[in-house]
Amino acid sequence: MEFLPLNKWIPNLKKPLVIAGPCSAETEEQILTTAHALKNIEDVRILRAGVWKPRTRPGTFEGVGTKALAWMAKAKEETGLLTCVEVATPSHVEKALEFGIDILWIGARTSVNPFAVQEIADSLKGTNIPIMVKNPINADLSLWMGAIERIHNAGINKLAAIHRGFSTLDEPRYRNRPFWRIPIELKHKLPGLPVICDPSHIAGDRNLIAEVSQKAMDVDMDGLMIETHPNPDAAWSDAKQQVTPSSLSDIVGGLSLRTEFSPNRGFESALEGLRDQIDRVDNILLESLKSRMEIVEKIGAAKSSNDVTPLQIHRMEKMMKSRLEIAKQLGLPEKYVKEIYEIIHVESVKRQTQIMNTFQTDKESE
Repeated sequence: MEFLPLNKWIPNLKKPLVIAGPCSAETEEQILTTAHALKNIEDVRILRAGVWKPRTRPGTFEGVGTKALAWMAKAKEETGLLTCVEVATPSHVEKALEFGIDILWIGARTSVNPFAVQEIADSLKGTNIPIMVKNPINADLSLWMGAIERIHNAGINKLAAIHRGFSTLDEPRYRNRPFWRIPIELKHKLPGLPVICDPSHIAGDRNLIAEVSQKAMDVDMDGLMIETHPNPDAAWSDAKQQVTPSSLSDIVGGLSLRTEFSPNRGFESALEGLRDQIDRVDNILLESLKSRMEIVEKIGAAKSSNDVTPLQIHRMEKMMKSRLEIAKQLGLPEKYVKEIYEIIHVESVKRQTQIMNTFQTDKESE
């Protein structure tokens, strides 16, 4: 698949692209106030706002609907910012196009449903309006790729992915776990596809947005979508994760942007650039190992409660076979991957054993 670069559908673009605006369009005054404040931040090129809000439970604020599209159009006329809204149905697409919205995004609750994505894709045929696809709420790379492919098959080549993190049953530091390896793998599997990070939905806390934004730049993402509101504490939805325009300016201005090295910089400079890339990948590997060990601990607790041994040979053999098959597809040496997973498995069994011994000690002391 071929994708049109961001600078081909967003004129005079500098990295990173910054998309900003409130979680939800609430009033015309709120939209216009936000847009005029964002216009003064050089890197902000697109005004975003939720018009139709898919919420977990009924009875909560679900957006003001179509009338907000007129507010977005007015904001564009007054500030020159491009506009962007979420669509979840063909009728949303029709209304957004009617009001001249420049860019549409498909949300995480929609991208998880191939039927819904296909209906949207069918409604987009013949338009080639830029589309951004958020990752599904569950950590499924194939599902994310499938949504992007369905939109691309409808004739859309102005496409971008939005990494907004993944829902988990535990209570991590962030609202949605970033699992950075997944968007990185997406970039490898779909070369040329721009990937934008949504730090607001990953963090769930405005105090963590700068940290997540920097991480996104460190793994070479193309831009940021950050929820911005004139008075975040009074926002009608997701108040905790929205920032003021002033805070957004500080976050963007504080980013450390790393550029690709040039052959003209000499050997030492090139080597440092490559080592920096290794450091980034290693950080992701370590985060993944930590997440894996947390799951292992839960398995150990479950086994202890059900009197199941930590060492299960058949499971190990099955796991090793599947991992080696994946390694082969990726072009990795079998011996290399086998040795790594043998070490991982030994540590997993050891940790499960420790947990089971603790359970047994606690039981005996009761």
